[in-house]
Amino acid sequence: MLRYAAIDIGSNAVRLLIADITKTDEGFGFKKNTLIRVPLRLGDDAFLDHRISERKMEDLLKTMAAFKNLMDVYQVSKYLACATSAMREADNGAEIIKKVKKLTDLDLEIIEGQREANIIYSNHIEENLDNKKSYLYIDVGGGSTELSVFVNRIPIASKSFDIGTIRILDNQDREETWEEMKLWVKENTKTLKNMAAIGTGGNINKLYRMSDEKEGMPMSFLKLKGLYNNLNAHSLKERIQVFGLNPDRADVIIPACEIYITLLKWTGIKQIYVPKVGMADGIINLLIEENLVQPAYK
Repeated sequence: MLRYAAIDIGSNAVRLLIADITKTDEGFGFKKNTLIRVPLRLGDDAFLDHRISERKMEDLLKTMAAFKNLMDVYQVSKYLACATSAMREADNGAEIIKKVKKLTDLDLEIIEGQREANIIYSNHIEENLDNKKSYLYIDVGGGSTELSVFVNRIPIASKSFDIGTIRILDNQDREETWEEMKLWVKENTKTLKNMAAIGTGGNINKLYRMSDEKEGMPMSFLKLKGLYNNLNAHSLKERIQVFGLNPDRADVIIPACEIYITLLKWTGIKQIYVPKVGMADGIINLLIEENLVQPAYK
């Protein structure tokens, strides 16, 4: 059994996805074997102090050591470990990478926003899209939001913005960044008709489950707005108790809603599809493309 692993070091959580690679008539795919999520909240340090604190660094090193041991036990043959927004902004990011390498022998890559967007798009969601529609692809993370516009299943524009859930909670989002995002979205969607949105990330997945929509059906803007109003009417403690949200989801879900709702308002989009994939899935697909698909064309 061929196994690949993805490590996604985000601003809110750190994830390990171990996947079994499968071969079909259409090519290669994967089945999720093990997914572990550790809510380290590196963004709190990075966005406020521009460095990861000693305590969080220790927690990250312990997490990476645990991930490495699991990868060894599962006999993972290829992996890719990517750190996003929080590590991009931490002045001691390079130092942490060296420590991770020394302790675990894992190679960690701090990726730029555009590469982050490209990895997420490795999920090839566009293959299942209706080519009569245009799409705004929205991936909301703790430190950044990646946007892409698809026309006829082809991405015509994509950009990463420093607007994310942890950044908003810490009051580190800037008005000019919101304005820049608004201008970009308006400019790249102004001629498009019949648009829908695609949302990825932990928060929109949770919101979709809460919406009770039938699998594969889009969630309406009105339903998203209703969920937001309902969640926002409850305190943090109530959101944990009433809705059964994890403590590290109960606070970030509010700014996540605000980002999605704002983007849908700017574009007049009425529906959002939620395909239940994210950064870790994108990394596995990228590893498949780089190691299994390309040699066939050489």
